[in-house]
Amino acid sequence: MARKTATPRAAKKTAPATPPPCEPCEGSGQVAITVRVGRKRRPVGQQDGICLTCFGTGQADS
Repeated sequence: MARKTATPRAAKKTAPATPPPCEPCEGSGQVAITVRVGRKRRPVGQQDGICLTCFGTGQADS
């Protein structure tokens, strides 16, 4: 008796899910970092810095 071969089935194609935005930077990829100066380390202002949670991509890890 001849052996049956399996027929390949078409895989279902779904769109990749978009990851949610990063919470600390709210999806922008940048966060405000306080600049401190002097011996007493008093704050004088803020500057933009890269978000260390998402490394600037703005998307949260799964």
